[in-house]
Amino acid sequence: MEQVVIIGTGCAGWTAAIYTGRANLSPLVLSGTQLGGQLTTTTEVENFPGFPDGVMGPELMGRMQQQAEKFGARVEYKKVDHLSRGDDGHFTITTDSGEEIKSQTIIIATGAAPRYLGLENEMSLIGHGVTSCATCDGAFYRDVPVAVVGGGDSACEEANFLTRFASKVYLIHRRDELRASKIMAERVLANEKVEPIWNSGITEYLTDDDGEVRAVTLENFQSGEQSELEVKCVFVAIGHVPNAQFVGDLVDLDENGYILQNSRGTGTKTPGVFAAGDVADHVYRQAITAAGQGCAAAIEAERYLADSE
Repeated sequence: MEQVVIIGTGCAGWTAAIYTGRANLSPLVLSGTQLGGQLTTTTEVENFPGFPDGVMGPELMGRMQQQAEKFGARVEYKKVDHLSRGDDGHFTITTDSGEEIKSQTIIIATGAAPRYLGLENEMSLIGHGVTSCATCDGAFYRDVPVAVVGGGDSACEEANFLTRFASKVYLIHRRDELRASKIMAERVLANEKVEPIWNSGITEYLTDDDGEVRAVTLENFQSGEQSELEVKCVFVAIGHVPNAQFVGDLVDLDENGYILQNSRGTGTKTPGVFAAGDVADHVYRQAITAAGQGCAAAIEAERYLADSE
């Protein structure tokens, strides 16, 4: 019987492992299919505190893992298929291989995957001119044209933020008006560095000799006309998909699939089950906020176990 099982190995998962490890709870961490989470797909991270010169995403995740293991966290490279709770109040974590792991508490820190366009070479270009985070990567594209895909508040926020760096920001939307809130739409359309491209979508990424994005092929959905648009990076802002498909009925989800936390912490509707990071956070989605929630979930799990004794 485990005291704590942590599902996920991004900033939230590793931070929870560090804290529960230091509390002498010997946490078991289940990595899933992407050890280190979304940050392993990025290059330099400039906005994580403590690294004035920046740090590569995979390096940051590797350091967090080393720190967690230093304090007794155990890592198993398994994917969770289902969660359930027995009559005794303990939990069963079933992996995709059919193995069952028993635990007194669970911290779900599986993150959320950005929703991309689904183009043929898209995944291979992430970090090479395709990204889903302007806050993370915008500063790398100073004085060059970039594109944002989307029409909601997130896309508008990304476009406005990118005008601090890019020479031009093309806002590509499949409709003829933004679906963002009125104030956000007015703000982005009033920005002289933002040029909307209506009724259009990207059909192909075009790369240079170094394998970096140099342009995209656009299709106008009304006329069917195709054109080439020179940009150095495409910021895809069409939403995220929380990695919560395995949770069963132990937690409640909102209309977009994010785990609902208690109003005063990281707990869920089921005592002993906690959620931290992007799997529950659709507002900030930053490495540092995920780490903070991982810390909170670990402290709450420790208190839950103490109260249960």
